[in-house]
Amino acid sequence: MPVLTRLIPSPLVVDIRPGALDDLGCVLADERISHSGKLAIAVSGGSGARLRERIAPTLPGATWYEVGGGTIDDAVRLASDIKAGHYDAVVGLGGGKIIDCAKFAAARVGLPMVAVATNLAHDGLCSPVATLDNDAGRGSYGVPNPIAVVIDLNVIREAPVRFVRSGIGDVISNISAVADWELANRVNGEKVDGLAAAMARQAGEAVLRHPGGVGDDAFLQVLAEALVLSGISMSVSGDSRPCSGACHEIHHAFDVLYPKRAAAHGEQCGLGAAFAMYLRGAHEESASMAEVLRRHGLPVLPEEIGFTTDEFVRAVEYAPQTRPGRYTILEHLDLKTEQIKDIYADYVKAIGS
Repeated sequence: MPVLTRLIPSPLVVDIRPGALDDLGCVLADERISHSGKLAIAVSGGSGARLRERIAPTLPGATWYEVGGGTIDDAVRLASDIKAGHYDAVVGLGGGKIIDCAKFAAARVGLPMVAVATNLAHDGLCSPVATLDNDAGRGSYGVPNPIAVVIDLNVIREAPVRFVRSGIGDVISNISAVADWELANRVNGEKVDGLAAAMARQAGEAVLRHPGGVGDDAFLQVLAEALVLSGISMSVSGDSRPCSGACHEIHHAFDVLYPKRAAAHGEQCGLGAAFAMYLRGAHEESASMAEVLRRHGLPVLPEEIGFTTDEFVRAVEYAPQTRPGRYTILEHLDLKTEQIKDIYADYVKAIGS
């Protein structure tokens, strides 16, 4: 019989533990990512600059590049600067904007990319996508997966707690996103990659059901692993489908309609997921999700992030326009304004205050 298999695009190294950052050079050398230590390291002017002072002595062959923001121009400029050198790899040391700039720049110059996350705000740290601001607003650009992911839990604890909360909302929303994917399969015959769906769903379930909190190392370990698995699930499927459904459409609608007032990515995705679960009739699951989000200090009602009921209803109605061609519970129900208002009122009663 022939042996059938497939290659799964995934990092060569996933190092999640307290103190991981101090061993970055050794890890990259041991895994043959960078024997020479010739690294191009992208950092921000904030937390990245402080970490540079700490670890620069352990990386004597590195060249450091300060990235101004998270725009396509910043990423192209970084790529141009890196191209002039001779490096083994590009390292993105910081939050999502820095990592996405480094992913884009590394892809542009043909070098492997190492993601060193300083917060757990969303699943982009290991995804095959770089989200960058451009003249039209914000764009998603396909890039290779990071060849290594390093997450120092000591550094994560130093970041503002809102970043951890955002990551919780983002990864829990996987459960709603996979349900949307399966709905698209039943209604439209859209193919579901079972492995990608399993990875994304179990990542969400692991965080949803973990009894710990944002200050616990055990919980942070599970959250970090879940975010990495979410990124790999997107590589397996070839797009963001396992981690992005109605929850993310609602999030994008907030960003489009209220760009100066939008809350954190994971806050909006978590709220969107709890409401989307209620829309599909999974009322117990919606209530359970809302309970866990509340326990971690995340919003489950739009008023908790500064939006009125009418503004939320408008966002839900607009949401399908943010991802043309994607089929979720929102496209399936095709709700009008008054219907959304009525269902939202029922949702509020169901999850309690």
